[in-house]
Parts: sequence; C-alpha cells; structure tokens
Amino acid sequence: MPSTSRRAVFTGLGVFSPVGSGAEAFWQALRAGACGVHTVRSFDASALACHVAGEVADFDAKKVVPKEHKKRLNQMGRAVQLGLCAAYRAWEDAKGPQKGQIDPFRYGVEFACMMVATELEDLARASKVSLNGTPGSVNMAVWGRDGLRDIPPQWMLKYLPNMPACHTSILVDAQGPNNSITSGDVAGLLALGEAYRAMNRDLADAFLVGGCESKINPLSFTRHNTFQPLTRRNDIPEQALRPFDADRDGTVLGEGAAAVSLESLDFAKGRGAAILAELVGFAAGFDRGRKGPVLAGVIRNALKEAGIQPSDVDHVNAGASGSKELDAFEARAIAEVFGDSIPVYAARPHFGSMGAASGLVELTASILALRHGELPGTLNHEKPDPACPIQVHTGAPRSVTKPYVVKLSYTDMGQCAAVVVRKWDE
Repeated sequence: MPSTSRRAVFTGLGVFSPVGSGAEAFWQALRAGACGVHTVRSFDASALACHVAGEVADFDAKKVVPKEHKKRLNQMGRAVQLGLCAAYRAWEDAKGPQKGQIDPFRYGVEFACMMVATELEDLARASKVSLNGTPGSVNMAVWGRDGLRDIPPQWMLKYLPNMPACHTSILVDAQGPNNSITSGDVAGLLALGEAYRAMNRDLADAFLVGGCESKINPLSFTRHNTFQPLTRRNDIPEQALRPFDADRDGTVLGEGAAAVSLESLDFAKGRGAAILAELVGFAAGFDRGRKGPVLAGVIRNALKEAGIQPSDVDHVNAGASGSKELDAFEARAIAEVFGDSIPVYAARPHFGSMGAASGLVELTASILALRHGELPGTLNHEKPDPACPIQVHTGAPRSVTKPYVVKLSYTDMGQCAAVVVRKWDE
C-alpha cells in the first residue's frame, strides 16, 4: 500500500492582485493597508447599481510568459492569462522543478476557475449582423445563417475553465494528475486539497496549484449586479467591503490570480528547494443551511488531521465577503471552534471578491504573514456586529506568535473548506 503520510510543503508563490503583483509587492501593500477597490476603469459601469471593483492594473501577460509561449496568449481570455502568469511566477519563485529534476508524469496541475466571461469584441460583429436592424431584437435565423460565421473559430477555447490547467501543464511540461475545479469561491482550497491528497497517496511529487477569475467584464459585471448582493457604497470605494461589520451591505467584485508550488518534503529537499511553509491539514464539507455547525465540523476535521488543538492556531484567515448572511454564518462557525478570542483576519477588503481566485490569493497573505512574523490588520471593520461573535484583527500589524494558521473558504450555496498551514522551521 502507498504511504499516506507524505508531507507537503510550499516552495513558491505567484500572485496578481489589485493591490500588487508578485509576492513582495502584494505583501507590502497588505502591510501598508493599501486598497485596490475603486470606480471601475476598464469600461463605463456608471449605469449599474454597483460600479466599484478591484482591478489588476497594467497587466500584460506578454511581459511574464517565455517568448516561445506568447503566441498562445491570443487563445486565452483575461482570467486564463492571469492564471497562467500566476502559475509561471510560482514556478519561477520555486526555481522549478526544472526538466531533469522530475518525472513529468509525477508533476501535476490543479486549477480553480469558473467559466470565463466572453470579451465583447469576440461577439460584437456577429451580434450586430443578427439584430435585423432593430436594437435589442435578435433575429435567430440570421444569427444561425450569418452571425455564427463571424465568431472567431477558437472562441470557446478562450473561455473554458479548464484552460488555465491545460496551458500551465504545457508551459512547465507537467504531465501528471491534472484537474480543474469550478466551485466558485471555495474552488481554490478544493484544488489545493485535491493536490494534497494525490501527493499523500504518492501519485505525484509536485504540483502547481492555482486559482484565477476576472469578473470585471461588461457581461459578467452586469450579471453579478443583477443576481449578487453587491455593495452600494459607490462614493467611498475603499471602504465598501466591510467584513463582519454591523454596517456591511454586500460584497465588491474583484479580479486576480494566485498559484503555489506544492511539493513533497522529500522531493523539495532533494532538489534543494527553499521551503516557505507546510500544508498539514485539509477538510471540506457542505453546509446546506449555512448555519455554521457543518463549517465548524470541517474546521475541526482539518485541525484533527494537522494533529493540533484550536489553541495552537495564531489566526483564522476568513472568507468574509461582506454579505450580511454569509459573514454571520462564517463567524458562528469560527466562534464555535475557537471562541471569541482568536484573531480573525480578512484580506478581501483590499481587493474584492475574486471568485475562484479568492482562496489562494487570501491564503498567500497568511503564508507571507508566517514568513514575516506579523499579521496585517483587517480594513473597514469598525463596528462589531453581535451576529458575528469573533475578534477581528484591525489596526497595526500584530506579531505572529503561534506556528499555525487556518484558512476558510465557502460559497453562498454552502460548500466549504478549511486548510491548516504550519510555519516552516523543520
């Protein structure tokens, strides 16, 4: 029987976010309390009820990927490009594995991504010829006969959620386990957990695990304005997302990507890789009623696998979307396991809700906190809500005094996950 006790360690980080791209820039922005939420700049969203968001500024994938891969960027939507670039930065940060250091069949890729919103220019001409001269009235017969001819032949390949994993595997010649997780905000932690389990079962020596999403697109942004509880604080964007605050009124959309290089401890040591932190526990579940007990059980299962008690944890890194209902749900679960004394940190006010990218971008913040020995304060939490009986860490950075952190993610449908990360000190 294969061993189920192989240790898994983080050896590289890659991140693109509205407050900074690259681990060091990202960390300094969090520590300084920078906020990347502002009035949408990439298109005119002023007619929508919410027109603030977190956008990644000055992103150019051609400046990131190697020359021989640049032609393929034309086949990728923005979210896919963000994911590929984050994965490549994580690979660079880990200094490999290089060819010859690893059997490509034991090098895997796990990626979190949702269906990517179509860029308008890919549909514009086809839509125009199908309007039959009447704005807002599509003639489907004309669409089928003439419009479809004007759709780029590789249109769908730019937007499928499995594309980040596919392109990443080509980029680094990872021919091992490969999967794409499409479970919204919880997808990043589920992808990490799947890689962790595969490594536990000795199915791979290393993984690139990533998450990416861009909701700052006219189609996607309009749809989320219609169906998602977004903030109405358009006049004060930097204060719009208010985690666990009594005056919170909804979330803020964001875009970004993060990826980690995850390796078995023996493999990482064997190739001389620098180790950033260790993944020691993972659990997932489904809290249908979103009341908290199931999420609390997920946290306990992750702690049990890590072999630790709640008192061993330095802080909880929360999902904290700014939703009235969901923040209370998460807070109840945290309080049930840890009481009201453990520091709770929420990174999301810096950059907004990134969907499938959220979990790994936020986890990166805690890995860096362990590395630097301090935890930044949570933005925009000013008035504690009795419905959220937890201690939110705000203000100046505090010292990290314990070796473990817990990261939580969940969806509005009740899917939830928790990971436990340990500071690396052998």
